[in-house]
Amino acid sequence: MSFKLNGELVPEGGGDNIPLIREVLTIGRRETCDICLRLPNVSGLHCELSFQDGFWSIKDLGSTNGIKVNGVRVPKKLLNPGEKITIAKKSYTIEYTPPAGKRAVEVMEGLEEEDVLSQSLLERAGLAKPSPAERRPPGKPGSVEPRKYPSDDEVGAQ
Repeated sequence: MSFKLNGELVPEGGGDNIPLIREVLTIGRRETCDICLRLPNVSGLHCELSFQDGFWSIKDLGSTNGIKVNGVRVPKKLLNPGEKITIAKKSYTIEYTPPAGKRAVEVMEGLEEEDVLSQSLLERAGLAKPSPAERRPPGKPGSVEPRKYPSDDEVGAQ
């Protein structure tokens, strides 16, 4: 079976390069992740790398400690070749060859489809953490749907 190499993560400080051979790769502490990082500050399902239209992007999956690109905490970001990704305290440089004639701006517009109001400005700037309930995607183990209790008026009407 052959895989198409779409780039690689080069660990800072040495170690084996991580080949990026799928279009979507999950990174986390769980053994089921495509890239398993057994580090104490890495969440079970920490983040996701996606390869779309010849460019890589990274997205935080509600991790406790977040992700940084070039030292700045981001919820998601289009990655240019040579940028530094930090997960927990482990840093990698992403290396790949973007497609000729294609502009990253076009791909970036697709990433911006996310609702702008889904995060506060402080959260988007990496200066505040979302509440634990907001960090968990719906249906993720441990998430609890808020329970609706009847008001006093509703109880009295019965």
